[in-house]
Order: sequence, then C-alpha cells, then structure tokens
Amino acid sequence: MNLLKVGVCLMAASLLCGCNPLMSASLNNLKAAVVGPDEVDVTAAEVAGVNYPQLKLTTPSGSGVLALVREREDLQFWVASGKQVLLLRDGLAVRSIGLGLQGDLDGTRLADDSPFKQGLHHVADGFTTRRWIDLYKGQEVGVIVNSRFSRRATETLEILDKPYSVLRIDEQIDAPAIGLSATNRYWVDPRDGFILQSEQQLTSQLRVKLVQLTPDRRHLP
Repeated sequence: MNLLKVGVCLMAASLLCGCNPLMSASLNNLKAAVVGPDEVDVTAAEVAGVNYPQLKLTTPSGSGVLALVREREDLQFWVASGKQVLLLRDGLAVRSIGLGLQGDLDGTRLADDSPFKQGLHHVADGFTTRRWIDLYKGQEVGVIVNSRFSRRATETLEILDKPYSVLRIDEQIDAPAIGLSATNRYWVDPRDGFILQSEQQLTSQLRVKLVQLTPDRRHLP
C-alpha cells in the first residue's frame, strides 16, 4: 500500500473524530495503554447513528469502534477517530497502524490456496497453508506463518442483543522465526463465510478481538 492510500484513511479518521460520542470514545479507549484497557459499551442506537459499517476492536491496550471508510476489491480500510487503522482482507487482519505498542503488522501476503479467499465455511478440517507477514519494528520481512485449521461446533453468537448462528473455525498458527505460536478463532456465517467475530494474533505482542457491529451492513453504501 502506498502512502497516499494510508493518507486517505487518516483523513477519513479525522472527519470521524468528534462527530459522534461513540467514535470519540474510540480514541480515548484505544489510547489507554498506560492505565490498562477500558471496555467500550456500545448500544444498537449509537451504532445506528453512524453512517458507516462499524466493528468493535479490542487490543491489550484498550478497545474502540472502527468505521469502514474505503474498499478496494477485497481489501477494507477500517479507521478509528484516533487515526488508528486496520486493514482487513476477507475478514483477516492484514495490516495495522497505531495499534501495536511494540510494533504493528506492516503487511500480509496470502498463499494462492488460502481458505480466506474462498470463505472459511468451506475449509476442510486439518487443512494446512501458510502466509507471509512483514513487521513494522524489527525490520522482519517475509516471515513465514504456518497455519492449520480445525472446524468446531456451531454456536449462537449475540451481537447487540441479536442472535446469530455461526460456525467456529480455529486456526493454529506458528512462526518459528519470531517465536510466535497462537490460536486464532473465527466465528463465521455458515451460509457465506462472513466472519462476524474473530480473535487474531497479528504479531508476537499484538492480539486483537474483532466484532462486526453491523453484520447486515457489510459494505459501504
């Protein structure tokens, strides 16, 4: 991604800042690293008052609400009012800006057989693949991340008091070059593979939880 595209996202973030109490809270909570994370309480009415698809992001340093401000094919640009940026591709976090205290995820390249491209609802139990990540601090480029997927049970997930029937998919990831081993979890719509909620390890120090607050509003109007 070039600097111009990032600049577009940061400009959009500045427009969001202060225009809605919910978005303003994102800035305060995501900057709470020193005193520990504060949970953002979100209501359906507050979410409906923002004219963008939204997701709730929780990190080790805080939580906040991000809005979808740009789409480029399968790549989505999500921003908070504090100018934090998260890029998603088919529900997988592929880049972060301003989220990692010890460094952000600077880029991700998927293998041709990545199940995220086809939808996780199709992935076979035990399927293995890999991807490559770049890290902003440490200058690691092209770090291999091996992954193995496991299909779990169907569950009921509640988002803003509305129930959703979802399939849970676990992904065991391993990146020996940086000493990373973790389990990512995805709660997906069994009809089309849309990821409504996930827990993803982006770097050795940065783990995020993502909840789609507007799953029925999946794209920009």
